[in-house]
Amino acid sequence: MINHMGTRDELRVLVLAGGLSYERDVSLRSGRRVLDALRSTGMTAELHDADVALLPALQADPPNAVVIALHGATGEDGSLRGVLDLCGVPYVGADARTARMAWDKPSAKSRLREAGIPTPDWVALPHDRFSELGAVAVLDRIVSRLGLPLMVKPAQGGSGLGAAVVQEAADLPAAMVGCFAYDSTALVEQYVAGTRLAVSIIDLGTGPEALPIVEIVPRDGVYDYAARYTAGLTTWHVPARLEDAVASKVTATALAAYRALGLRDLSRIDVIVAEDGEPQVLGCNVSPGMTETSLLPLAVQAAGVDLGAVLGALVERAVAR
Repeated sequence: MINHMGTRDELRVLVLAGGLSYERDVSLRSGRRVLDALRSTGMTAELHDADVALLPALQADPPNAVVIALHGATGEDGSLRGVLDLCGVPYVGADARTARMAWDKPSAKSRLREAGIPTPDWVALPHDRFSELGAVAVLDRIVSRLGLPLMVKPAQGGSGLGAAVVQEAADLPAAMVGCFAYDSTALVEQYVAGTRLAVSIIDLGTGPEALPIVEIVPRDGVYDYAARYTAGLTTWHVPARLEDAVASKVTATALAAYRALGLRDLSRIDVIVAEDGEPQVLGCNVSPGMTETSLLPLAVQAAGVDLGAVLGALVERAVAR
């Protein structure tokens, strides 16, 4: 998979972590792990928050490249990447336009649907429309159109924050209120019961390659914030416990989604496989977590390669751009 390392002791990398999103603590954990991984390759790496001191630091002493370990809007909605473009600083990961589209789940799902890639049916509902049209009437129509159970989650956001599975129509209003606490638009989609999977994809310059599939088994059945970042609440199986034919189909679907969304360098595609064995794409992440319970590092380890080697190669690719 990785056939070139090169001399890296002259490269200086800035790892951006922290920010002001709900996912700040997770981002700091990701940033510290990325920092250690890059330093293990011989690169000079520094950790920096996305704050008012960032732009002066970039102008005074620009790094060779940036690795974005920010989660939430700051790291994933494309805005920071646009600023880095303005500063002429290369960075690892999707460009600003692609990140902006991928960050908005309804936009990403529309792109997937246009490309013929299966994704659960959905409706995106801004809070204002929800109020103007009458909550009861809107919710009744959602249940009539999409059925039950439903998955409610913020249209823009990650880490399972504000997400809820709705089994009964009577529980839908509370789920919408909880979702609107994190975003002004709710994505309501058909809940697909099945095997939850994560396919991490990296491209070191020879085309996107899928790492071993990670199977996610939350203890309580819901992969929410606590299940993602609290040790003992989730079990992971790498590689996933899938028949070879199903695994091949999942990998092909994830790679197709990666290409359809225009992703770059690294990403994580979230997939669900129902009882019929057909995969559906739930979404993607352009700034995957790098914590001790995050999925991309698990996949890298299962592939038999070093996380620092992967990140170092991606930094070199960003510098070459």
